[in-house]
Amino acid sequence: MKEIELKVQGKINRLTNHTFKFDERVKEGWFSAVYFLKTREIARKFKPESRVTMQFFQKNEAVLCGTDEVIALLHTFSDNPEELVIKSLKDGDKISPFETVLTIEGRYQDFGYLEGLIDGILARRTSVATNVYNVVKAAAVSGKQKPVIFMGDRDDHFTTQAGDGYAAFIGGATAQATHAMSEWWGKKGMGTMPHALIQLFNGDIVEATKAYQETFPEDELISLVDYNNDVITDSLKVAREFGQDLKGVRVDTSRTMIDKYFLRNQHLLGTFDPRGVNAQLIFALRKALDDEGFGHVKIVVSGGFSEDRIMDFEKSGVPVDMYGIGSSLLKINIGFTGDNVVLDGAPQAKAGRRLRLNPRLEKVEWN
Repeated sequence: MKEIELKVQGKINRLTNHTFKFDERVKEGWFSAVYFLKTREIARKFKPESRVTMQFFQKNEAVLCGTDEVIALLHTFSDNPEELVIKSLKDGDKISPFETVLTIEGRYQDFGYLEGLIDGILARRTSVATNVYNVVKAAAVSGKQKPVIFMGDRDDHFTTQAGDGYAAFIGGATAQATHAMSEWWGKKGMGTMPHALIQLFNGDIVEATKAYQETFPEDELISLVDYNNDVITDSLKVAREFGQDLKGVRVDTSRTMIDKYFLRNQHLLGTFDPRGVNAQLIFALRKALDDEGFGHVKIVVSGGFSEDRIMDFEKSGVPVDMYGIGSSLLKINIGFTGDNVVLDGAPQAKAGRRLRLNPRLEKVEWN
């Protein structure tokens, strides 16, 4: 497939169809709603030269993502793509409710059957980018930006990883869990150890961490410390063993579990929810590390974190250094609508819809 260079105001700054691994069945209409395919046939028969303008919008304050993918889709699968007039905002642009983010002008039969695919691309990519942006913003409430790792590999079908990872990057995520998630923006995934590694060493966190360090000596050493549901005890074990080599500990306690620290200190119970990764546990962990001279060890938390939960942590000054987040970032909560609003140069749209001109749109040139 020939790679298409997309230019905005003469500057190459968009991803191209070389990046996106499109399914060739798109051209056959396999993924298009049947009524779009039928309309294409009718247009070819009765309105072969009529030109329409289709515009796309959504109804939230959001961070736009998916425009590069949509433009590449159009240039790959539309008929006579060089005759389309495409104007678009860019991935990463902040957008307002009902703001036009994309317009396509051309013969309906050339591109109209792609409408649903375009809506879906923009909906998913913008939802993920916006979710991540809001989480990253929450992680800076304390005045210091805390890194956010996108860990959504287990929360959706694996084929979504590349696009979701790119959207997370657009939203401001610091790193991704898999290589696929980082593919479109030219990086590699990052990660330390799962519970499975500790299980292989019969729950011995020190031995598991030794094996990790020996095998991946170039990595920053971050130990997962909740396997035995005794976060503070195990954190101190690895800190005493590895000293300055230990860069961090990750706490991933299940929301159904109460750490042994509270079972040993039951006088603390009764005024908060002690399950999972809670503020009191992290405060106690930070104090325990600091008291033994391990102030350099950072605390990473994961497991069910969302924008609201991070906001609560940050407002309370919980000493977290980094957040790992998965499922909450993949909620699709932004839907896009495509409308035909101009026919042969004159306004023509369904009741309640009209052409909404947007001076921020930039014409996309195709070389």
